[in-house]
Amino acid sequence: MRTTTPLRRALITVTATAAVVLTATGSAVAVPVSGTAAAPHATAPSLSALHPVVELAAERLATADLVAAAKWGTDSPIDDPAREQQVLDNVAAQAQQLGADPDEIRVIFRDQIEANKIVQRGLFQRWTDHPDQAPTTKPDLSVVRQEINRVTSALVEALATTADDRGALACRPELALAALQVHHEDHLDALHTRALARALHSVCGS
Repeated sequence: MRTTTPLRRALITVTATAAVVLTATGSAVAVPVSGTAAAPHATAPSLSALHPVVELAAERLATADLVAAAKWGTDSPIDDPAREQQVLDNVAAQAQQLGADPDEIRVIFRDQIEANKIVQRGLFQRWTDHPDQAPTTKPDLSVVRQEINRVTSALVEALATTADDRGALACRPELALAALQVHHEDHLDALHTRALARALHSVCGS
């Protein structure tokens, strides 16, 4: 039986991540992945202009773990329409101040919210199936939301700054490349990779 080497496993993971992101963003552009290890002194690929957007989306997703831990074992539901509407209204207002399209930002942040809930539901299921993995302490949800607000504001700014890049024909392959880079940097598991793809669904305008 063929042995799966660490390199091969890494390439399979990266290829799968590209497929998830490209499918979620509706792209038909393939991202080439080399089948051989890079030379010791090979130049690292430059970061995509959309890297900050993906990085902040992943950072916002990371807060879903804390939100899930805060809600676990309580009556607090994962779906919180009032809180979601507040977030959408706030990002639309900030977008308008920055000269960005508030409706476009609303759509993108609807994706962020749904991606966050994917993580929460996934963790709830994991903790239900494996109670020994469930959190034993509860973060202060008000403190967690302060961090979410900080990342949210930074993400709106990044989206406003990259409006031209996001409207370009090259947006989808650039977004997929940035997603692969962030996946590697943050060591995302399958749950967070799937959620990140959902978060990036509407980033490209073309």
